[in-house]
Amino acid sequence: MEEKEDIKIPEQEERRRPGQKWGLTKLFPYQWVLGNIYFFLFLSLLTVVYIYNGHYAEKTVKNINRTARQLKELQYEYKTVKGELMMRGKQSELAKAVEHLGLKELKEPPLKIEESK
Repeated sequence: MEEKEDIKIPEQEERRRPGQKWGLTKLFPYQWVLGNIYFFLFLSLLTVVYIYNGHYAEKTVKNINRTARQLKELQYEYKTVKGELMMRGKQSELAKAVEHLGLKELKEPPLKIEESK
């Protein structure tokens, strides 16, 4: 039988840290990362605030658009009701409205009655 040669890997290569494969530990040494942990936490907090701000702005824009739409609808309704009121306030329209009650429009001016002393 053939003898297989055992290839031994040096101990340093066996105990690799995650990221050592791509050379990240040379670029960002462990002590440097620990020394700047507060900076990374600060950047994480800024990222969360940035995302929150984006969502808040989008929600605010939606509310503004919804309110503008409601305002336009109310303006149209106001103009319609105002026009109907102006129409009903005309003398000819009032005469038509009270005709079924038996009231009629005067054709001649009213008489003034004076009391003699």
